[in-house]
Amino acid sequence: MDSLSDSTWDVVISGTGLPQSLLALALSRSGKKVLHIDKHDYYGSAEAALSLQEVESWADTIKKDDGQTPFRCPVSRDQEQDTHAAGDGKPPKLGFSRAYSLSLSPQLIYTRSNLLPALVSSKVYHQLEFLAVGSWWIYNTDGSEEDGSQDEGTKGLGATKSKGSLRRIPGGREDVFADKSIDLRSTRPLMKFLKLAADSEAHVSVLKEWGEKPFPDFLSSHLKISSRLQPPLLALTLSPNTPTETLTAYALPNIHRHLTSIGMFGPGFGSVIPKWGGLAEVAQVACRASAVGGGVYVLKKGFEKDEDTGQQSPQRAITGVDEASQISTLRLEDGELIKTHWIVGSKYDLPSQIQESSDEETVQMARSITVVSSSLSQLFPSQGEGAPSPAGTLVVYPTGTIEYESGNHTSNTLKTEQPPVYLMIHSSDTGECPGGQCVIYGQTMYLIYNDAHSLLRTAIHKFLVNAQEDQTLQILWDLHYDQYHIPPATANDYDVNIQCDQFSNDHVLQLPDLAPELVLEDDVLKHVRAAWQRIMGEEAVGFMLFEDREGVGNDDEGGEM
Repeated sequence: MDSLSDSTWDVVISGTGLPQSLLALALSRSGKKVLHIDKHDYYGSAEAALSLQEVESWADTIKKDDGQTPFRCPVSRDQEQDTHAAGDGKPPKLGFSRAYSLSLSPQLIYTRSNLLPALVSSKVYHQLEFLAVGSWWIYNTDGSEEDGSQDEGTKGLGATKSKGSLRRIPGGREDVFADKSIDLRSTRPLMKFLKLAADSEAHVSVLKEWGEKPFPDFLSSHLKISSRLQPPLLALTLSPNTPTETLTAYALPNIHRHLTSIGMFGPGFGSVIPKWGGLAEVAQVACRASAVGGGVYVLKKGFEKDEDTGQQSPQRAITGVDEASQISTLRLEDGELIKTHWIVGSKYDLPSQIQESSDEETVQMARSITVVSSSLSQLFPSQGEGAPSPAGTLVVYPTGTIEYESGNHTSNTLKTEQPPVYLMIHSSDTGECPGGQCVIYGQTMYLIYNDAHSLLRTAIHKFLVNAQEDQTLQILWDLHYDQYHIPPATANDYDVNIQCDQFSNDHVLQLPDLAPELVLEDDVLKHVRAAWQRIMGEEAVGFMLFEDREGVGNDDEGGEM
């Protein structure tokens, strides 16, 4: 094909984020003629994984184009002088740029996620490799580990009275019984809770009474679980909110998902991460599989921008719509005109003026990426006989465990109002950094009282103090930035959520961007399916169900232009 304007496309999809890439795959393999474009020169959009040099370039671009992506205010620093333990010999250094593949929005995938069977049924799983997420850890300040009451599998790391310790979160009944710091009297209500959490049918009556009440109230009043034992249970919810803002209706299903995912694909783990850059790798594989199905994808090509605002606008990008045929004419950045029946993208990939709305509620998340000069092997213990070696782990700093200064607010207010901090640790086995190093992905939510990045930096410092065993442990490089997210219009009406109400053309669909949370939610694929169904027609069947085709599994670029 000499030019993109030579034919009329069934669908033009803008952006190579995970939702758009999965939709491109589903549509191209369902017989639709798909043009898949992205204004960036990399795959993944907000889920991209970049080398060190690419991340630095990305940060510079974000500073100039504020508001054109979900990211804001990036600040990176080379910190090879920041040493957490004095060492002898030659200090460690960063590797070369391409030795890193740093994810802008890392998320773990539970083994019960609807994405994994979809990747299997679409035959693209051959090109992907998933790695186990092992132990989960929680920062503990009560000093209980020092009395030697815990066994080797549950004791804390780096325990001292002054700095607290990291304690492994029990992953099930066996772990609770093995943890000798939990007395028999406390074990009984914990066992009752674990049984309840694993039984989804029992949730109905519980949520009817407790669903809209804080989860700690449910644990204390209904199950008589002491406040000392509640933080690990709250950690399993992965809630970005404070305990009082974490409702039982949110917490109980999330813990159910966690417990029932463990052991599904093997002993000792319940979640995985894609190798070589997380969700960006899944998006790239989907793009290439789409090309095998006849789709065409083009990087560094977006909608034409308005000369005055520098933004993509419907006046410039969508030049006309034929009412009879419902074919839209689009103008791309180079002035090329293309015709299409459908237009699909995220908030940040469609012409921006379509998206403006003053009453949208925005979630703001502080994120960080930190490269350290240690493998942190003590955080990746074996999960048992026959279990795969873990390449990822999670560390949780609950509300009230971090002291830091923020303006004129009192320390007591800060401790009770601060959100939890989550650190996702990826080893070099992920392909995201050289051997002997780790990548720490941190995140915490902005609330009224908190300086989110001060909170993140304090948590990372505490973590490195607790985790150090290597005498040359250093922060080699770090990046702090913010991510914004507008939740979908409804909780579970996926057909409504993909409507682009700001534009009169009902053949323009908007896929919600991924929430900046720790876990890939099933809603992502449900929104993709809703868009596929709208374009294919209500009678269409066989979403993401494909036969093997020649070329799938090859490393060629397929239909890239």
